[in-house]
Amino acid sequence: MRASSPACSVHAMEAGDLVASGARFFAVMDGDEAVAMGALKRLASGGGEVKSMHVREDRRGRGLADLVLGHLLDVARTSGMPRLFLETGSQDAFRPARAFYARHGFAPCPPFEGYAEDPNSVFMTRAL
Repeated sequence: MRASSPACSVHAMEAGDLVASGARFFAVMDGDEAVAMGALKRLASGGGEVKSMHVREDRRGRGLADLVLGHLLDVARTSGMPRLFLETGSQDAFRPARAFYARHGFAPCPPFEGYAEDPNSVFMTRAL
């Protein structure tokens, strides 16, 4: 993300910051190696934010992103979150991510909790 977005528009959080924010972190492991991951943060509104998702480049195309997002959706539902939000980039490098989220029912929305309009960001949401 840092390589594809201007520094002022990078909303990725370091692992320690994710933990401090109360986000829950999940990983798909291959032995002792994490090959895919996702983080889910509860928002003050009661909804949730898909805070981070990543699949190692050499493991893409195997359904791991679907697996991770499906798990995040299940955790959000069982945690009583009525809606999920996310922020991703507007640049071409993020086109596959935007298409992935749209295939999973996310639609564009205005900035949500703590975010402001940013030409480098696309905000998306879906009801659970």
